Amino acid sequence: MASHQIINSRLLLLTIPILACVFPCSCYARTRDKNGARIRGVFVFGSSLVDNGNNNFLKNSIAKADFLPYGIDFPYGPSGRFTNGKNVIDLLCDQLKLPLVPAFTDPSTKGTKIIHGVNYASGASGILDDTGLQAGNVISLNQQIRNFEEVTLPVLEAEMGFQRRELLPRYLFVVGTGGNDYSFNYFLRPSNATVTLEAFTASLTRKLSGQLQKLYSLGGRKFALMAVNPIGCSPMVMANRRTRKGCIQGLNKAAHLFNAHLKSLVDVSKQQMPGSNAVFVNSYKMIRDIIKNPVSRGFNDTNSACCEVVSLNEGGNGILCKKEGQACEDRSIHVFFDGLHPTEAVNIQIATKAYNSNLKSEVYPINVKKLSML
Repeated sequence: MASHQIINSRLLLLTIPILACVFPCSCYARTRDKNGARIRGVFVFGSSLVDNGNNNFLKNSIAKADFLPYGIDFPYGPSGRFTNGKNVIDLLCDQLKLPLVPAFTDPSTKGTKIIHGVNYASGASGILDDTGLQAGNVISLNQQIRNFEEVTLPVLEAEMGFQRRELLPRYLFVVGTGGNDYSFNYFLRPSNATVTLEAFTASLTRKLSGQLQKLYSLGGRKFALMAVNPIGCSPMVMANRRTRKGCIQGLNKAAHLFNAHLKSLVDVSKQQMPGSNAVFVNSYKMIRDIIKNPVSRGFNDTNSACCEVVSLNEGGNGILCKKEGQACEDRSIHVFFDGLHPTEAVNIQIATKAYNSNLKSEVYPINVKKLSML
């Protein structure tokens, strides 16, 4: 109840962590590289933080980033990624020495294109089917998994000449979602007024656990689970805080609680999904560390958007960049590119730590590099 009093629905509509959850990507490698990694490709599920362009092809969706200044530093320009350059998935593919992979909804994503993996992520989507409806047409996590099972898998088996249970253990499954289920669901719906944050989070993570088990039943064996970022520290939220400085703790409490449950899922998965391995990537902590000590990590702007953001008064949502609007000159010193999503500079730090860090507080219980060698 306290959380509902802290955050009004008007503010939460701006908060769309939904968008920040999902950019899809995939990658492919036939043999071990010199470091011993043996990942054939990557399948990505989630929201705008990992979405690499799926929403571009959805009618009646307002959760899109297919225009400048998005992609101003990306080799191919605006692509549907909610940042100035590469997102975390792209950079993880770089670490794994794998090429970028296509968005599922792109009509050209068919045939041999899918052997490198596919990105199913959809900005503004969530774990729950009814999350993100305020953003128009989005692809829920359940539908993303159905797209993988019903459309991609049969083609993958035909192209590779192997059954899924032989193929999929050598693919990495990345899941980055959850934030939108709070901002576009829990905090917005009057029907949730009597549901505690703890009860909602427990139910949400049980739902996610079932979705992970579904991917496991289809043949997935290696999973990287991305934390929900500190959504209470985003420029969209900070711009509407007129009194005290600092992040909105009601939103960050929700993210922190979800992340604690997500980390526990990694331990539980050993019993629920024999033969599988999962890692928890704590991007929440990584971003909070940057915000607390920005200069030592190469940043000096932690609370303003790098691009021109269309405000509510201008008919926007306080998150997305203005089409063809201006962007700051030095993107490398900004934490946020728009009202919610990190810059490529932050994504580089997250991906690098996810792959290499030996700190269990950053990636648990092992890093992605070690996971890829199992």
